[in-house]
Amino acid sequence: MSAPAAPPRPPHSDAHITLYRLQACPFCERVVNRLEELGLAYQSRYVEPMHSERDAVKRIVGARTVPAIVDDETGVAMAESANIVAYLDATYGGGE
Repeated sequence: MSAPAAPPRPPHSDAHITLYRLQACPFCERVVNRLEELGLAYQSRYVEPMHSERDAVKRIVGARTVPAIVDDETGVAMAESANIVAYLDATYGGGE
């Protein structure tokens, strides 16, 4: 039996994007800023810098790096801030 690709969203959240991030991470803030500029609701999941926590992120997106997102709407899971921002712009940016 395999584990689900992403943990289920909390029932109180209507956000379909989950952002895995660290405190005070400038790359994570870049993604947060773009999500907010686009008016997208998202669920933040803070991870500790310990390897065991990063392993959880790796299982979900295939890398230990943060930021990482899972978009339940499109089924996309990815890491690296530049890639995430480009994806958000292409998917939700409306051709800006």
